Amino acid sequence: QVQLVESGGGLVQAGESLRLSCAASGRTFSMYAMGWFRQVPGKEREFVAAISWWDSRLPYADSVKGRFTISRDNAKNTVYLQMNSLKPEDTAVYYCAASEGLGSLSSDYDYWGQGTQVTVSS
Repeated sequence: QVQLVESGGGLVQAGESLRLSCAASGRTFSMYAMGWFRQVPGKEREFVAAISWWDSRLPYADSVKGRFTISRDNAKNTVYLQMNSLKPEDTAVYYCAASEGLGSLSSDYDYWGQGTQVTVSS
């Protein structure tokens, strides 16, 4: 079992930055690929970014490419999502997830955090 806890969400203005953190506990964090997804009410959960245990990254979602960066610190059992130049359309609940294999589908991931709200005002 892996337990995931996200933090760092909040209310910001367009153009500002936030850094989300996801702290993992339980089984060996360094063995898992980690992903970030987001969801708005009434829509399906959307892939944002993912990083393998060996620090390889999948292509980012087109909507965040060039603005968001995923990273991980295996010594701290934490994965981050640096979000720059935020836009109102980035408003969503952001979830981190863990998987034994690197993927971009929600179904690829076995463990999920509870989510953290990010709200970007115009």
